[in-house]
Amino acid sequence: MNNAALRHWKQQQRARLRELRQQVPVTQRMLWSDAITAVLTQGFPFLENQRIGFYWPHQGEYDPIPAMTFLRTRGATLALPEVISKDEPLRFIEWWPEAPMKKDIYGIPFPDNTRGITVDSIIIPLLGFDEQGYRLGYGSGYFDRTLAAMSPRPLAIGVAFEILRLPTIHPQQHDIPMDYIVTEQSILHRTDTGLVPLTTPIVQSETA
Repeated sequence: MNNAALRHWKQQQRARLRELRQQVPVTQRMLWSDAITAVLTQGFPFLENQRIGFYWPHQGEYDPIPAMTFLRTRGATLALPEVISKDEPLRFIEWWPEAPMKKDIYGIPFPDNTRGITVDSIIIPLLGFDEQGYRLGYGSGYFDRTLAAMSPRPLAIGVAFEILRLPTIHPQQHDIPMDYIVTEQSILHRTDTGLVPLTTPIVQSETA
């Protein structure tokens, strides 16, 4: 597939998956989000001691706010991304439930002038994902640029509903796979041979 054909294919998939997600009844999305929150908070106990980058949900994405609230009560330091410019990595700044908020150029809320945080892990929304752990995003490349720019690289945990799984996204050189993907059904660990479901909680030593 040449570059023009790949861009067209990804545009089609983004539109299809966005519509598919929006068509899920709100009550069903809430049940799936609750299940992801349970898997995320129970399956990664070490997150309670970390600085974690999250995101503010929109367009029917998994809602991570309950997980954020839970992890903060357990000692985690939380941050949300700030868009600096369209060509720069995201900047993570501290969030707490009463933090002052404003909206970015996309209309997504983020903390207003709180301190910058160097995160240990990032919870990343997936518009789609494939069997090798690669993410289909909205096309702006923010998370790929951010992961590529951070040293040491934080743990990348993607979150998505199972209906958004694809055989492949036809990853390119700039695409960075997730370390783990959490759905309403399971934790999926990326290995050299593809995604593998896990049945036990992840201890921190396994993420190194």
